[in-house]
Amino acid sequence: MAAPDTRNQHFWRDDAMPFVELRRVADGHAVCYERHSHDTFSIGTVRGGYSTYWNRGKTHETQAGSVVILNPEDVHGCNPVKGADWVYDMLFVDPDWLTDLQIELDADAAGKFAMFSDALSHDPHLYDGLIDLADTLANPDVDILGKETALVSFFGDLHVQLDRRGVLDRAVRVSGAVHDRKMARVGEYIRAHYAENIGLDDLAALVGYSRSYLVRAFKKTYGMTPYAYLINCRVQRARHALRRGEKIVDVALETGFADQAHFQRIFKRLMATTPRQYARAQVA
Repeated sequence: MAAPDTRNQHFWRDDAMPFVELRRVADGHAVCYERHSHDTFSIGTVRGGYSTYWNRGKTHETQAGSVVILNPEDVHGCNPVKGADWVYDMLFVDPDWLTDLQIELDADAAGKFAMFSDALSHDPHLYDGLIDLADTLANPDVDILGKETALVSFFGDLHVQLDRRGVLDRAVRVSGAVHDRKMARVGEYIRAHYAENIGLDDLAALVGYSRSYLVRAFKKTYGMTPYAYLINCRVQRARHALRRGEKIVDVALETGFADQAHFQRIFKRLMATTPRQYARAQVA
């Protein structure tokens, strides 16, 4: 597949609002993502064209008017339908910021982030509201008060429009059923040691499983192998470091990649943009 034209991709972020980021893609027909997850709450609109959307073990077809909803750590994949256009916005929100808002709304889960049960919506009110929010965030003529007011207003409405399914628990499978707590321990270990050389023997010994059983159980739980999960953790940590303005070569080494070239290849596979393009995104 041809590389995406980065002139048709735009990132918005503001140092005054570090808890939110917007990605706008005007032509995504060549954008291709491997399955991955985010440590943010993510919600997006399909503004035109068609795509496939895999989340929580199910594949959905999306089109103009669709809204996709991703809880933190939801393993997912979104890709254009072959030969079709794909125009979309994606909003990434820090779950701690959103938890604080949920507490204000009395919509939290005992002081923790309340996940959403919906993975896809075609509600026109929700769709129009998210489009308006994205336009407001990207508008240089709107000051910080206007942007933050729009953000709080939208997410206040969101908690009325969508169902919630309880506390954010990393011991919840992609399919929604509680998985073996041992796999939660493995996931936690990988997240804590993502920059190190982790061996499969280490992970198997952690929970007392054979290597083959561990790989099968982990993939069933998280939707990806332990190695793919490790790489995803490294890319997500790298994304935050690039947002902070750290040098690409330093980020590559600090997040466990062999060198800058390897980091660039992996980052592009999961983020559909290069580290340099991401780092140079507009900062208001």
